[in-house]
Amino acid sequence: MNGESIDIKQARLQRLKELFPELFAEGQLDWEKLKAAFGDDINFANERYVLNWAGKSDAFRVLQQPTTATLKPALEESVNFDTTENLFIEGENLEVLKVLQKAYYGKVKVVSIDPPYNTGSDSFIYPDRFSEKKEDYLKRIGDKDEEGFLMKEGLFRKNSKDSGHYHSNWLSMMYPRLFLAKNLLRDDGVIFVHIDDNEVHNLRMVMNEIFGEENILSELIWDLGTGTAAGHFTRAHEYVLVYAKNKDFLPNFIYNGNGENKISERAVKKISKGNPASKITFPAGIEFEGTEAVFEKQLGKKEVVKIIDEKMIFKNGKLAAPVTLEAGWAMRNQILSWIEGKETYDSKGQKVIRFFFDKKGVLQYEKERGFVNPQTVLRNIASTRKGTIDVESLFGKSIMDFPKPVDLLKYLARLVTNSGELILDFFAGSATTAHAVLELNREDGGNRKFILVQMPEPCDENSEAYKSGYKTIADIGKERIRRVIRKVEKEKAEKPDLFADGKLDLGFKVFKLSPSSFKIWRSSEIDSEEKLVQQLDAFTNPIRPGAEKQNMLYELMLKAGYELASPVQYVIASGAKQSQGKKGSTNPCNDSIGYYSINKNELIIALDVMNGKLIEQIISAKPQKVITLDSLFTGNDQLKTNTVLQMRDAGVDFKTV
Repeated sequence: MNGESIDIKQARLQRLKELFPELFAEGQLDWEKLKAAFGDDINFANERYVLNWAGKSDAFRVLQQPTTATLKPALEESVNFDTTENLFIEGENLEVLKVLQKAYYGKVKVVSIDPPYNTGSDSFIYPDRFSEKKEDYLKRIGDKDEEGFLMKEGLFRKNSKDSGHYHSNWLSMMYPRLFLAKNLLRDDGVIFVHIDDNEVHNLRMVMNEIFGEENILSELIWDLGTGTAAGHFTRAHEYVLVYAKNKDFLPNFIYNGNGENKISERAVKKISKGNPASKITFPAGIEFEGTEAVFEKQLGKKEVVKIIDEKMIFKNGKLAAPVTLEAGWAMRNQILSWIEGKETYDSKGQKVIRFFFDKKGVLQYEKERGFVNPQTVLRNIASTRKGTIDVESLFGKSIMDFPKPVDLLKYLARLVTNSGELILDFFAGSATTAHAVLELNREDGGNRKFILVQMPEPCDENSEAYKSGYKTIADIGKERIRRVIRKVEKEKAEKPDLFADGKLDLGFKVFKLSPSSFKIWRSSEIDSEEKLVQQLDAFTNPIRPGAEKQNMLYELMLKAGYELASPVQYVIASGAKQSQGKKGSTNPCNDSIGYYSINKNELIIALDVMNGKLIEQIISAKPQKVITLDSLFTGNDQLKTNTVLQMRDAGVDFKTV
C-alpha cells in the first residue's frame, strides 16, 4: 500500500508483457520488436547475429581508456616479500588488469574467476548513465579525487533486478575485464569462469565474442552436493565455463590420477577373471615419471592394488627402497612385464606406456595416447558447504558466506597446469585460489604461482568478519593466505617426509593500486594560463611530493614490462657507505646511494644520484636497459649528454623519466 492510484501505463505494459513476452527486454518494451510483430514493413536495423546491450559502447570506451595508476608495495602486509613470487593485489580489478598488461601480457596459464552471479543482491561496479563520459561519471559518483585518480569508496553499487538495465549492467562490468584477461593468457592458456543460471546464457555469448566460439572447451556442471529450493526445481548445480585462448595450442588434458584410467576393482576382476590377488615387489631404483611424493600405507578395502609396506618414498622420480604391493594375478603379470622393459596392454588391447601412483598410493596407468577427457559433470568433488568448512578450519569461525571449496579449484588446476605456471584470479574474494595453489604445490612438489586481485570491499559492520577485525574482503583474503602458509609450515616441520624435495614458495607480496608517483602531463586539460603553468611544472619536475623510492621502483619496473616478482637487488655505489639496512636488500634506507638491479642486471634503475663514477659502475654491470630520473641531471646538462653517449656506445637502452 503506497497510497497512490493505479499506474495505468504500467498496468497496460504488464498486460502486454503477459500476452507478448517476446516484445520485452530487461523489462522494457522493445519498439523495434513491436513494429515487427504488428507492422507490415518489417526491418530490423543492422540485422545480424550479435550480442548487444545498453551500454556496450561505453564498455568498449572503458576498455580502451589507458590508466596512469600503478601498484605500490606493502611490505608490512606481505610474507617473505624478498623471495616469494606470489602476488596479492588490492584494488579495483579493471584498473589492475590494465596496469598488468605490459608486464604480464601472454604469461598467464590459467585465469580462474568467480564473479558476481547477478542474483539481484550483488554489488559491483557498473555505469548507471549510459550517455555520459566515464570521467564525468566517476567524478559524479565520487570515485575520483580532485586530480582525477580512482578512489576506493563508492565503487560498489547494488544491481537490483528492478533496474531497467539489469543484464546490461552486468555485461558492461564483465566485458572489459574478460577482454583484458584474455590478453594476459598464454597461447595455451585456459580460463575457468564460475557462474549460475542467472547469467550463464549471457556469459557464454560474451565469451564466444571475446574468445571465439570455436575455443570453448566445455560448460562444466558442478554438482553442489546439496540442494537449495529455487522455485519449481531444487537448485543443485552451478556451471564452470571453460575456454581456451587458442584451442590449437592446447593439448588434450594430461592424465592426473583422477580420471577414467584408474585401475578400478571391476576392471581388475575382468582382467584377472577371478584369480586371487598376489604380492609383487617393486625394486629400489625403478622410475615413476613425475612422482616425488611419499605415500602412507593404504587401509581402504576398495583399492585393488594396495601398498603393503608402511610407505613408499621417491627421490628424483626413483623408488628409494623396495616396496611390496598386492595386485590381481593378470595385473601382476602386466606390472612384471613393465618392470622388465616389455610392452604391456590393457584389457582392450591398448598399449600401456607407464604405471604410476597417485597421491593416495593407488596404482594408475597411462595409455599410449597419454591423455584423457574429464567428464563434464563434476560430481563428488566438493560441496558448497565444504567451502565454508575450509574457511572455518582456518579462522575457527564462519566469516565468509559460501566461498568456493578448495578441492574444486585444485581439481580444475590439476587438469591444465604444471609446475612453475601462473594462475590469475581477479575476483579473489576470500583467496580460495591462493589456498588451492599452496595446497596443490604441497601435495605434488610443484611451483605454481598465483596473482590474486581483490577490491577492498567493506565488510558489513554486523558481519562476523567485521566483528573479528576484518574491515574489508581483501583483509580476509590476505589473512587466509597467511594462515594457510603457517599451516603448511607447521605440517612440514612435523612431517618432513610427506613433502617433496622441491622448495615450496610459502609467501606472497602485497601490492595496492595507487596513483602514479609521477605527475601526469594532461594537455587536454590546458584551458587557461594557470593550468598551463601547472602542466609545465609537471613536465620540469615530474615526481610527486612524498613519492617513495620503492614505489617509483615498482612503477618503473611495471611500465618497462618487468614482472612484480622479478628478482630485485639494491647495489651500493662504489665507495658509498650505508648506515642502515643490509647490502642487497630490496628496501634500503632512504639515505643510501646506489641503484636497483632487476633480473641480475638485465634492467638497472637509478633513483638516488648520478655522477661519473656511478655511471661507470652501472655500465660495467652490462645491463640491457637503464632507467633513471631526469631530475638527477638538473644543473648538469654536460653529464646527461655524456651519459647518453656512454650508454649508446655500450649498447645500453637508456631512458630518463
